[in-house]
Amino acid sequence: MTGLVIRNTGSWYIVRPDSDGSGCAASGDVPCKVKGNFRLKGIRTTNPVAVGDRVSFEINQEGVAFINSISPRRNYIIRKASNLSKQAHILAANLDQVFLIVTVAHPETSTTFIDRFLATAEAYRVPATLLINKTDLYDEEQRRYADNLALLYRYIGYEVRLISVATGEGIDELKLRLQDSITLFSGHSGVGKSSLINAILPDRNIRTEAISESHDQGMHTTTFSEMHALPDQKGYIIDTPGIKGFGTIEFSREETSHYFPEIFKFAKDCRFNNCTHTHEPGCAVRQALNQHLIAQSRYLSYLSILDDEGESKYRNGDA
Repeated sequence: MTGLVIRNTGSWYIVRPDSDGSGCAASGDVPCKVKGNFRLKGIRTTNPVAVGDRVSFEINQEGVAFINSISPRRNYIIRKASNLSKQAHILAANLDQVFLIVTVAHPETSTTFIDRFLATAEAYRVPATLLINKTDLYDEEQRRYADNLALLYRYIGYEVRLISVATGEGIDELKLRLQDSITLFSGHSGVGKSSLINAILPDRNIRTEAISESHDQGMHTTTFSEMHALPDQKGYIIDTPGIKGFGTIEFSREETSHYFPEIFKFAKDCRFNNCTHTHEPGCAVRQALNQHLIAQSRYLSYLSILDDEGESKYRNGDA
């Protein structure tokens, strides 16, 4: 039997079976485990199966279902894991787009986090949109910063939307973007992912929590990744637990600049083909940086990813 992984609950995966060939969907989602030897096939992730995976599974004589293979993934979003015994964690697979939800306050999302996520989306060819949420809470200075942030990423070429679940700003337009697509929602805890999904799918009633007043940080409300069907099955939203930091993985030093569109644009004019844009003479990227054609924040994010090769980075509290 084959199906779509719609939920990860730790040791169990919930699979929605495909139709039986007659056009009728198979009845009932199936809780599945992963066969022990499945983990020994060189898969160096905390989760060998991810939400969004297409899998085959079989049910044994005791009535327990086991996933025995994964279809090739067309893309995925992956980050360095905090678990020292593994290398990475896949947030979701087989995506049409990802919405990165950020806030400039309550809590604040750093540009470093944004850039690391966007670079990963570029690396795995997942179209990304930036959603700046909670605009109703911003004072004049914070709103100005949010507008400038939007200008920066639009200049680079990303779609940016300013939204508010509380006032409804931008929500109706957002719903149209979700149709006929598998969309990953991601971001820090507390940026409003669950509230946003509740606004789009009010029948789900996903649990939300208030921001911690002492630390101005969100508290985890989504424990496991889960796929939610849009009305009439015209697309899916994948909700994921909030993440603190975003350690990149599988980035080679030579290719990192490819995942920053504006840096890649100027890199073709560098004197050396293997220029790392850090110290080489004749570097067109650093010249563009000095001319303010590349944002300083973006260049610093690029440098921080070049420094990701150390195994211990993003493993202590920031992963």
